[in-house]
Amino acid sequence: MDRLSSCNQYRIMWVLVFFDLPTETKKDRKNASRFRKQLIDDGFTMFQFSIYMRHCASRENAQVHIKRVKSILPPMGHIAILNITDKQFGNIELFMGKKEKEKPNMPQQLELF
Repeated sequence: MDRLSSCNQYRIMWVLVFFDLPTETKKDRKNASRFRKQLIDDGFTMFQFSIYMRHCASRENAQVHIKRVKSILPPMGHIAILNITDKQFGNIELFMGKKEKEKPNMPQQLELF
């Protein structure tokens, strides 16, 4: 692996949003649904039902999306935001039951010199 590729693994970021939102009332369900839709509208994809993730080209870009998530937080529930490097995300091991699962598609970084 060349130096540039190695450097990019630490520059490219993944933002993960974990949440546990109440769904007891119609208003709760509406808030939870709105939150999920707003995450999708901002480019997040579902990783698991209550975990959404987004690929970001840089730390600065990741901070923009983290700020957006903070601006749409629902009034109730538990939300966590985790920001990790592409290198860290590349170490993930996924399983469906005991069978290992392929890693999600990772966008290719376009570089202009």
